[in-house]
Amino acid sequence: MSTPYPFTAIVGQDDLRLGLLLNAVSPAVGGVLVRGEKGTAKSTAVRALAALMPEVPVVAGCRFSCDPGAPDPACPDGPHEAGTGVSRAARTVELPVGASEDRLVGALDIERALSEGVKAFEPGLLADAHRGILYVDEVNLLHDHLVDLLLDAAAMGASYVEREGVSVRHAARFLLVGTMNPEEGELRPQLLDRFGLTVEVAASRETDLRVEVVRRRLAYDDDPAGFAARWADEEAALRERITAARALLPRVVLGDGVLRQIAATCAAFEVDGMRADIVMARTATALAAWAGRDEVVADDVRQAALLALPHRRRRNPFDAPGLDEDTLDDALRDAAGDEDGDGDDDPDGGGPGGGVPPQGGGTDDDGGTDDGGGTDDGGADRAGSDEGGPATPGREESGSGDAPAPGGGGEQQPVRAGEPFRTKMLSVPGLGEGAAGRRSRARTEHGRTTGSRRPEGALTKLHLAATVQAAAPHQRARGRAGRGLVVRRDDLRQATREGREGNLVLFVVDASGSMAARQRMSAVKGAVMSLLLDAYQRRDKVGLVTFRGKDAEVALPPTSSVDAAAARLETLPTGGRTPLAAGLLKAHDVLRVERLRDPSRRALLVVVTDGRATGGVDPVALAARAGRLHASEGTASVVVDCESGIVRLGLAAQLARDLGGSAVTLDELRADSIAGLVKDITAAGRAA
Repeated sequence: MSTPYPFTAIVGQDDLRLGLLLNAVSPAVGGVLVRGEKGTAKSTAVRALAALMPEVPVVAGCRFSCDPGAPDPACPDGPHEAGTGVSRAARTVELPVGASEDRLVGALDIERALSEGVKAFEPGLLADAHRGILYVDEVNLLHDHLVDLLLDAAAMGASYVEREGVSVRHAARFLLVGTMNPEEGELRPQLLDRFGLTVEVAASRETDLRVEVVRRRLAYDDDPAGFAARWADEEAALRERITAARALLPRVVLGDGVLRQIAATCAAFEVDGMRADIVMARTATALAAWAGRDEVVADDVRQAALLALPHRRRRNPFDAPGLDEDTLDDALRDAAGDEDGDGDDDPDGGGPGGGVPPQGGGTDDDGGTDDGGGTDDGGADRAGSDEGGPATPGREESGSGDAPAPGGGGEQQPVRAGEPFRTKMLSVPGLGEGAAGRRSRARTEHGRTTGSRRPEGALTKLHLAATVQAAAPHQRARGRAGRGLVVRRDDLRQATREGREGNLVLFVVDASGSMAARQRMSAVKGAVMSLLLDAYQRRDKVGLVTFRGKDAEVALPPTSSVDAAAARLETLPTGGRTPLAAGLLKAHDVLRVERLRDPSRRALLVVVTDGRATGGVDPVALAARAGRLHASEGTASVVVDCESGIVRLGLAAQLARDLGGSAVTLDELRADSIAGLVKDITAAGRAA
């Protein structure tokens, strides 16, 4: 077994270490979600925590880690008699992102269950993690059906495996620890709320700290055992402090005044439900015990809020996480009713989330972010076939009174997106087999049963009627004498099910001069933002291609991070000519690469334009040819028609016909619009 990196040797990352240690002191806090960029010791810290956890007494031979002092009466390996057991180290069980349902919850031997009535059960990872740590790296990439199972187990403290009337139940109480990189997509709100605490981590920008990180890591890689031995005393001291804090925890007093501060803080940040109040109370109690105090004070409440509330106060996926500390201090002062309590004291000096564990190391500085946009030239509309050609009937003047940005080129400064709204359902036709999601029809492991087939590999979902039908003709030949059905392996039938899949939604957005009127572009950005919100809720991947000036660019390669797409859209400048064909061809290149990377994920092309095309020789014909290229490859598409004004050319509708898809106006895109129907992209629509 490899030697883990010592917890006390981790440099900086004070919030991360504190969040993990508070859960070691009080597992009732509910686990911790670690958010941050890659290479910031997230996984290292979680794996190192296991070595600090106190040993766990278990019933000898029990595969479900029953407590000998209070064994589970429903344990599949039971019944156990209360008494002395054996002690073992607390387990850290890792749940791979690509794990199967059977690997997580365990599996029943369906053949023996049907023919012998025997509950032959192979425990899964939830059983292994009972009374230990369940660690999910890249938890935001976990499949939906595994998330549902985790939610059920976390809520009930037990795991249920049920197959066609045969069921097994066992206890599954664990400390849930997840790590994630927000750039790869966010968590479902239900799972996010199940984590007691959340911490943000980032690499230090201080040279001395970075040097120390590298020095220690190289020393560990050269001699793991020797490096761990040098930190053995610090590890032992920290382990003793955890044990002492656990012993003190039941005696910590949580006064009414402190409870009022907790309730007032949660109300001030408008968190949903009551879980936040409960988690804050448990966290504040653990902080007091960690500090060696038998009473919770206001500083504990403030620290608990910084750890327990940031991920609960988010109102939509595009809001940045975090707390306004001035609002926090005001809420604490108002609740305390104390004129000299200013809420600004932080005895540990750690800043936001700054309760610092006893080991050394500095704090990290967060890096900044930047954004930018290019400039381009030109400024004409579609019907002119060459650059700088005359205006055409139906040309839309900028009309908003906004002058071009200084510096020429006809470029407008980025405008803010309009208010998002709930959109109509857009889906890909046919039946797919992609990643689980909520957009298009697909063959999945979960959903309504539509038929049966012979299993390929392990049986996961039994189709009972089909199995009985397959076995029934052979009962006499198999010598059936009693009431039981004689079932063989080749009689078993797998249920085929239909559910929903997530798709790749590739946005192609016209950012040219014909779209540059501020009011109009604000509405367009609001519509795309609404579609991005819909993609987030339906578990899609998204990409963003924009075209303006002389060419098109991939503003965002396909990603699961809808936040990143929203950020790129907000800073999108407009102006210049309308190279519509270039945008469609760039989208074709993106889709071709994505088909090679993930052939099972089907794509939905969403073109947001007024349909005009300018620049080069015969731009209208070029755009039509590019559209027909997508149609020839069967790409599902929809055109969001942004044309406005009294005179309309209907160019977006013609583009939709070239693409073999459908057109929908901005008004029809709204779910509450009377003007439009739900726009499923159908084969009939492509033929039209």
